[in-house]
Amino acid sequence: MSPTPGPSPAPSPGLPQQDEEQRLRELGYRPVLARRMGGFGNFAISFSVISILSGCMTLYGFGLNTGGPAVMLWGWAGVGLFVLCVGLALAEVTSAYPTSGALYYMADRLGGRRWGWYTGWLNLLGLLGAIAGIDYGAALFTGAFANLQWGFTPTPGRTMLIFCAILLLHAVLNLFGVRLVSLLNSVSVWWHLAGVALIVGALVIVPDHHRSASFVFTEFVNETGWDNPLYVAAIGLLLAQYTFSGYDASAHLSEETSHASVAASRGIVRAIWVSWLAGFVLLAGLTFAIQDYDATRTTGTGVPPAQIMLDGLGTDGASALLLVVIVAQLFCGNAEVAAASRMVFAFSRDGALPGSHLWRKVSGRTQTPVAAVWLSVVVACVLALPSLYSATAYNAVTAINVIGITPAYAIPVFLRLRAGDRFQPGPWQLGRWSKPVGWIAVGWVACVTVLFCLPQASPVTVDTMNYASVALAVVLVLASVWWYVARRSYGTPTTAAYGSDRDQADLAEGIV
Repeated sequence: MSPTPGPSPAPSPGLPQQDEEQRLRELGYRPVLARRMGGFGNFAISFSVISILSGCMTLYGFGLNTGGPAVMLWGWAGVGLFVLCVGLALAEVTSAYPTSGALYYMADRLGGRRWGWYTGWLNLLGLLGAIAGIDYGAALFTGAFANLQWGFTPTPGRTMLIFCAILLLHAVLNLFGVRLVSLLNSVSVWWHLAGVALIVGALVIVPDHHRSASFVFTEFVNETGWDNPLYVAAIGLLLAQYTFSGYDASAHLSEETSHASVAASRGIVRAIWVSWLAGFVLLAGLTFAIQDYDATRTTGTGVPPAQIMLDGLGTDGASALLLVVIVAQLFCGNAEVAAASRMVFAFSRDGALPGSHLWRKVSGRTQTPVAAVWLSVVVACVLALPSLYSATAYNAVTAINVIGITPAYAIPVFLRLRAGDRFQPGPWQLGRWSKPVGWIAVGWVACVTVLFCLPQASPVTVDTMNYASVALAVVLVLASVWWYVARRSYGTPTTAAYGSDRDQADLAEGIV
C-alpha cells in the first residue's frame, strides 16, 4: 500500500460556514449536499447511533452469562475510557478531512488508494450490518412488547415482517432531508437521557428488594462453558465494545454540518463520553433491580431487561418502559440509515461500488442521496434474511457490524501517526497529546479486534460459533476481488476541481 505525496492543507481555526464549502472544494469535491445540520445535531446523530438503550438492552443477556455484574460494570467503565481515546484520535483526523467519505477518505489521503479502498469496504459493511442489527433488535423488542400486551407470538416470520416495516419507515424518514434527520436525532438525545432516568428511577423506587452493592460490583458469573475466568472476563468486555460503535456518523454527516471542521470532531467525542456516563447508570440500575438472576438470564421473553422490569414493576410498568426502549431503538436505526447512506453516496462518488453512477445521485429538491438510502435499507434487509432460519444468524449480523467498523476506526489514526509531521491538523486537535492518545487507540482496537474473533461459548458448534472472523475474511476477500475489477474507476480526487476527475455530464445527471 503505497503512500500518497502528502495530506491536503488544513483550515485555520474559526471558519465561517462558507469557508467549509471552500474547504470541501480544496479536498476535491463540489458541494451537493445541504449544510443544514448544527453542532448539536451532529453530536446527536452519533449519540443516537451508539444508543445505550439499544446496545445495553439488547446485549444485557450476553453480559449476564459472560462475566456477570462485575464484568458488565467495571468492563463498561474501562472500555469506555479506551473508546474515548479512539474517539479523540479519530476526531483529530476528522477535523482535517471533514467529508462524507470520512474514514476511507482519511486513509486514502494519508496512506494511499489501497488503504482507502479496504478501509471503505470495512466501514461500509460495518454500517450496513449495523442497520440490520439495530432494526432487527428493535423488531425483537417490538415482538416482546406485543407479546406482553396482546399475547402476540413473535415467530421468526412475524419478526421479519416487523423488521421490514421498520426499515421502510427509516427509508421514508431519511428521504425528507437532513433537516428532519437532525430534528429527530435532537429529540433522540433527550428521549435517551429521559428514558435512562425513567427506567433507573422506576427500578430504584418501585421494587421492594434490591441487590447489594457487593453483588453488583463484585459478582462474577460464568455460563459460557469456558473454565478460565480471565478469558471469560475478556470476552465479557464485548458488551461495552459492541455498544460503543457508530460514532463515525458525525464524520459521515460533516458535509451537511455547519462549521464541520470543529463540530464533527466535537460530536464524536461528546457522543462517547455522554453515552459512557449514561450507560453506566443504566447498567447499574438494571443490575441492582434483578430479583431472580437465573430466571432473568433464561427468561422466556428472550429479553432479560424485560424480565427485570416484569419482576420489579409488573406487566403494565414493564410494557411502558419497553415502549420507551423501542422508540429509542427506532431513533437509533434511523440515524444509522442516515450515516450508512452518506457512506454509500461518498464511496460511489469515488467510483468504488458496482453501479456507482446510480448511488451517487442526489435529489435536487431535498439534496439527499435518495438511491443510496434505498440501497442501504435493501442490503440491510438481505443481511438479516438468514434470521428466518437460524437464531445464530442475528449474531452473525452483529459480527459483520463490529468486525467491519471497529478496525476501520484505527486505520486513519495509525496512518496519521505514521505520517508524522506530514499530517497537518485541522482546527480541532490534541496538540502534544496526539501521539500518546493515538497509540493507545490503535493498541486498543488491535486488542479488541482479536477479542471479537474468539469463540464466546464452549463447546464450539454451528449454533455457538463466533462468526466475526468469517465475516472479516469474507469482507476482505470480496474487497480484494472487486479491487481488480474496479481499481481503474476508483479514486479520491487529487485536485480542487471535482469535475476534472469525474465526467461533468454524469455529475449533472446525479442531481435529480
